[in-house]
Amino acid sequence: MACMEFTPEHRGTVRLEAREYGRSVLGAPLLYYPCRSACRLLVFAAIHGEEPETTFLLSRCLRAFDTNFEHVAFVLCANPDGATLGTRGNANGVDLNRNFATSNWNPAHVQSRSILESARDTLLSPGKAPGSEPETQALVALIESLKPESVIAMHSPIGCIDAPARTPLVERLQGTLNLPWKPDIGYPTPGSFGTWCSEHRVECITLELPRLAPELLFERYGESFARFLAAQD
Repeated sequence: MACMEFTPEHRGTVRLEAREYGRSVLGAPLLYYPCRSACRLLVFAAIHGEEPETTFLLSRCLRAFDTNFEHVAFVLCANPDGATLGTRGNANGVDLNRNFATSNWNPAHVQSRSILESARDTLLSPGKAPGSEPETQALVALIESLKPESVIAMHSPIGCIDAPARTPLVERLQGTLNLPWKPDIGYPTPGSFGTWCSEHRVECITLELPRLAPELLFERYGESFARFLAAQD
């Protein structure tokens, strides 16, 4: 089990060993923190570049650990170009969470909101074809290589735990973060990562963080989420 310690010396940097699993459209390295043995859980953040608070919270949690986990792997930012550019999609304007090769992938534009309460005022591409983007291809290849039993995909700002079934892992995450469980997000998500997981028999839990400033997210969830991650190891 990973040993957790929040001290001033631990707060400055992530000390886990990173490896490259691909390159983004603009050539940024796609990095992950591998586990030392069989992978039971993969946690990834920021497949949407406009959700950098997911990376912030996960990074703050991982800084409490000195060594890579035994059975849990991490991706701090699945869309580094989007995070750098401040865009939801990647550098090609593709919503990566609608670009997975699923039976319901749809070539129509993806509608999204500038803020949660607004109308869907932004159009993104789902890609020229299913799985067309290097970030999508690399994440799929990573999962096929690691073969995790479960994946937690971190998003914001709806504030819920979205999963088809209330499994033991969902219940543990619920108990940790005190967020409501929803069996679906309430609108169609063709070509999404969750659909890809369902079709490949991988448990996918979408952790939707609530709308809070990053430092408040860490204040509220940092230690408890870090303990939750350590307990999965």
